[in-house]
Amino acid sequence: MDTGNGISRRRMLAMSAAGGLALGSGVARAQAAKRIDPFEPEFDKIIASEPILELATGFGGGGNTEGPVWWKEGGYLLFSSIGENRRIKYTPGQGTTVAKEKTNGANGLTRDPQGRLVACEGLTRRVTREEADGSITVIANSFQGHPLNKPNDVVVKSDGATYFTDPWNIAPLPQQWDLGYNGVFRVSPDLGTISLLVDTFALPNGLAFSPDEKVLYINDSRRRQIRAFDVLPNGLLARQTERVFVELLGSEPGGPDGMKVDIAGNVYCGGPGGIYVMDPQGRKLGRIVHGNPQTTNIAFGGDDWKTLYFTSRTALGSVRVKIPGVAVPATKRA
Repeated sequence: MDTGNGISRRRMLAMSAAGGLALGSGVARAQAAKRIDPFEPEFDKIIASEPILELATGFGGGGNTEGPVWWKEGGYLLFSSIGENRRIKYTPGQGTTVAKEKTNGANGLTRDPQGRLVACEGLTRRVTREEADGSITVIANSFQGHPLNKPNDVVVKSDGATYFTDPWNIAPLPQQWDLGYNGVFRVSPDLGTISLLVDTFALPNGLAFSPDEKVLYINDSRRRQIRAFDVLPNGLLARQTERVFVELLGSEPGGPDGMKVDIAGNVYCGGPGGIYVMDPQGRKLGRIVHGNPQTTNIAFGGDDWKTLYFTSRTALGSVRVKIPGVAVPATKRA
């Protein structure tokens, strides 16, 4: 997300001048040595001494590098270069190419159960789906007659329902015809009903389901928390079950942004200094320090779903893990 850690571009430039970020070439330089930080012994079952790789740099275009999603059939990764208004394709062993120009400022990407690409388009303030013939279907662009704010991240449940976060982080300030809150929404599989799930977050950002889809995790980036909700049989959230899953606080650069879950229920999320891994109870098991000041999003990929790809403000990287991630498109797990 563009402002997921609450740092404005003006402040980023000031930090650069003070030595906090090196932005002279348009690429954020590594601020820490790459390493694996175990907090608990169980972290060795997830990742031990795998190298942390930088795969490509120079993206974002003044916005962010964001929204990675693995395309298993083709063996490649798609991600967003928001400021360049482009979708980038990364193929292991071959590098990057431009997959699409003029993406309407797309940020978060995922796939639905039919394998179609779903995108949060910031410039058009809508969530869209790309059909097999290349045409675009609008999943959501308004709620109760008001245009959406700026859809940020998205996940599609195995039943085809679409869940997305919609924070306000664009100028000018909201007008009277806009939504007056930062929302999290669900769109029914037939696209006939859009429901407001949560409107109390300071800045809702990344979101992910537990492997059995009984829990929805949502980042509140401004509060530096991941909050969790039980999911009702009708796909809505049991609001009374809302709880703080984990707080990701610290003085190092970075805060909660994109988020993913592995098949054992461990939650992976950017935080201060790198990518944190929590067990299903919210206990911090360890941290992957990739050297960039902000983890904007992550995705599992590879033939075995054991490659963890991550985006920072301007770069794409990866590290191998021992437990497969939850596959995309989603399939129902017991």
